Amino acid sequence: MWLQREISLRPRARGFHLITSEFVAQIPELESIEVGLMHLLLQHTSASITLNENADPSVRADFESHFNRAIPEDEPWYQHRDEGPDDLPAHIKSSVLGASLTLPVGQGRLRLGTWQGIYLCEHRDYGGARRLVVTLHGERGDS
Repeated sequence: MWLQREISLRPRARGFHLITSEFVAQIPELESIEVGLMHLLLQHTSASITLNENADPSVRADFESHFNRAIPEDEPWYQHRDEGPDDLPAHIKSSVLGASLTLPVGQGRLRLGTWQGIYLCEHRDYGGARRLVVTLHGERGDS
């Protein structure tokens, strides 16, 4: 079975946000997959997605602090400032973290580790709604 769908994620404030449940709820076909893969592509250049800690929110706060320090705003050598001081840093952060994930699927669910969750990394102060292209490929179970 192949399925491809574009889904929308609600707008979020700048920061690192767990989105696993939000996007899985929009892919009910996942429940029928016995074994397969799910590919996620975030269709934006100023946000990213990554897989990390899903339990302690301080991890997400620390990620935001780290990336803001490592890739600061308003550096004098930045040329790209079309949409404000968070514009180029958001593009750099997106390239560092990435815009896609490929994840295993089995027994009707994502096969993530106990403490793993999918983050939307919103790098803009006003990024707005974000779009994901979800491609699901797998074998259906006997049910």
